[in-house]
Amino acid sequence: MGELSVNHLLGIKYLNESDIELIFETADHFKEVINRSIKKVPSLRDITIANIFFENSTRTRLSFELAEKRLSADVINFSAGQSSVKKGETLIDTVNNILSMKVDMVVMRHPNPGAGIFLSKHVKAAIVNAGDGAHEHPTQALLDSYSIREKLGDVAGKNVVIVGDILHSRVALSNIFALKLQGANVKVCGPKTLLPKYIESLGVGVETNLKKALNWCDVANMLRIQNERLDISYFPTTREYTQQFGVNKAMLNSLDKEIVIMHPGPINRGVEITSDVADSKQSIILNQVENGVAIRMAVIYLLASKIK
Repeated sequence: MGELSVNHLLGIKYLNESDIELIFETADHFKEVINRSIKKVPSLRDITIANIFFENSTRTRLSFELAEKRLSADVINFSAGQSSVKKGETLIDTVNNILSMKVDMVVMRHPNPGAGIFLSKHVKAAIVNAGDGAHEHPTQALLDSYSIREKLGDVAGKNVVIVGDILHSRVALSNIFALKLQGANVKVCGPKTLLPKYIESLGVGVETNLKKALNWCDVANMLRIQNERLDISYFPTTREYTQQFGVNKAMLNSLDKEIVIMHPGPINRGVEITSDVADSKQSIILNQVENGVAIRMAVIYLLASKIK
């Protein structure tokens, strides 16, 4: 088995193609494990992992926690929303207190871009970025690419459109890096107000007409409208957004081909996609959730093997 070129998973932009390939091969192995009757392996019995979430995220936190427990790691959960962070404790104090408990790895979600990078320079533990502001969310991008590979056989050469709020989305940025690294063609689609000015410099096409974007793509990744991040109004009403950028079954059926529908979750049903799309055979949303555990097991396992 090879090893990763990095000691932390801070963002996709620090990985190379062989890192991604190694993570996917390892995830293939763990996917077999989680489909057995006994779903645990003793691989990380001597590793302690702290999950530190400075922002709420039920799905990502549960997925990481399940991955860690499947590997038999000792797990500490720390939800900063209810803790002394509210009393003014700094990020570094919080982490040092946790590290004094002899933690080997920290999985962290933080509202500030670059928080994981800052942490990796100041503490002796492997860091996994579980989302930092509107910057990156590497494990989501890895599980998305892995799900495409599983469904279509390969990522290289596939046309993938990411639809929605690109401006505030760490999922979009990490996905763009991961897909480009693996040789996919990527376009973004959404209201002009939600497309960053620099987006084309990442080698990504822009399409503001959803029907054209869907006819072009093999895969459409539908992002959630993140109402909690929209401090100003980027489009007139949710209803108007849905009329222009929401996908329903009639629209899917009117395309020249059958495309794959993805969503990082949680879904605003009836906004980005209707229920009959989310639950259709073209949707791989539940596969993404299952693959999330296998991918996170792979990342944790590979990083743990580098802890000296």
